[in-house]
Amino acid sequence: MSAAEAIPGLLLGRDGEPVFDAPWQAQAFAMTVALHEKGVFTWSEWAATLGREIADGGHGDGNDGYYAAWLAALENIMAQKGVATVSELQDRRDAWRRAAEATPHGMPIELQTIES
Repeated sequence: MSAAEAIPGLLLGRDGEPVFDAPWQAQAFAMTVALHEKGVFTWSEWAATLGREIADGGHGDGNDGYYAAWLAALENIMAQKGVATVSELQDRRDAWRRAAEATPHGMPIELQTIES
């Protein structure tokens, strides 16, 4: 059974394969679109930031590497625009790592809400 048959409503690319390999990729994409729609950055600012991150390399190959670069670019532009500090972003990464380590395999990872 293909992914498209197994997951109804799955977003597929032109080749019929899933656009996202994992939920976090779709979430990073959605956060980027939402921040753009709120006017945090323009698409040309986003394209330049993502392009620099991809050119810097070191994120791996395939979809996973591409979306790792995407996430790094999102963190960079959020820090540049003052949406979140580098420290806040690191705190969130640390919280995510701790939650992932504490979550049994196959269960959804849940982060605690960060209070301001």
